[in-house]
Amino acid sequence: MQNIIKNWSGTAALSIAGAAAFSLALGLAVTASAPAAAQTAAPAKIDMVVFGQPSLGAFLTPVIKQRKLDIKHGIDFNFVERTPDAYIAQFNSGEFQVGGSAALLSVGIAANQGVKVSYLFNLFDYFGAVVTDKPEIKTVKDLEGKQLVAASATTNYAMFKWVALNQGVNFDKIAVQNTATPGLVGYALADRAEAVQLWEPAYSILLAKKPAMHAVELDMKARWKKFSGTDDIPYLGVAAHDAWIKKNPQLVEKMYATFKEAAEWLRANPAEGARMVAASIKGSDEKVIQKLIEDNSRLGLNVQTAASMKKAIQAVYAAGLQSGYLNKAVDPATIYMGSGK
Repeated sequence: MQNIIKNWSGTAALSIAGAAAFSLALGLAVTASAPAAAQTAAPAKIDMVVFGQPSLGAFLTPVIKQRKLDIKHGIDFNFVERTPDAYIAQFNSGEFQVGGSAALLSVGIAANQGVKVSYLFNLFDYFGAVVTDKPEIKTVKDLEGKQLVAASATTNYAMFKWVALNQGVNFDKIAVQNTATPGLVGYALADRAEAVQLWEPAYSILLAKKPAMHAVELDMKARWKKFSGTDDIPYLGVAAHDAWIKKNPQLVEKMYATFKEAAEWLRANPAEGARMVAASIKGSDEKVIQKLIEDNSRLGLNVQTAASMKKAIQAVYAAGLQSGYLNKAVDPATIYMGSGK
């Protein structure tokens, strides 16, 4: 009996000692993990400048914020809307280190002016159109001798100009009136111009409001394929200043994951997504936005890394040179190849 008690006492002592050691270790582990937990609970804040609605740059932002996809991936976007001219000025100056309406040719211009920036990933491929209610305007050549309203500071207009020049259009014979992006639909609805150059989502919104308008034939896809050897026309994405990228390579990956998931969710849920997007665009129709998402041929939603689209990006730079939008070749270092760049 004494031996039994002795043996039990020894076992109990070992158990008590073991429990105490486990509790101590657990306490240390909890203490050590506290900073990591705190970091997880505080997503990195990112101020991102984008074009005001209606624009592609602000198309995914309501989806990201309402579904909290940025928070899910450990970041917290503060989307700040600006006109195209203000966007370019404030991004290039460094007032905003990250831009979510980074038209590819604008990145090229900034780089040629000595601004150290890179195109991180693509969001939308190019779609642009010229609309009119004048039956005599059927082709881009018919624009000669007419007035064209456009946001001429944008690269959408630059790409339109490239395809028009490839068809022999003389822009000296076109009266081009510049306006901010939000004003394009208003000009067309008020019949204050013979033709208007614009893109999605403004294009679909306009045609739904004024079905008498028709699109001028541009022949963009065929001419681009012949010129570039690819169907992709990377047009608008996310860019950042190189110094910011160097300090925050992990945030680049989180931004990409956020936008990629937003795009995939939007395509899979066009009705719900259209309600979110339409609510952010004054005077829009969610049914029109839903059809745009479901089709995607004009929306051009295509979230891909810049590295995976290197050939197409270089072709866009070459088109910018041909159209005169760029005055010299763009350094290929503007194409973000990953954290090892």
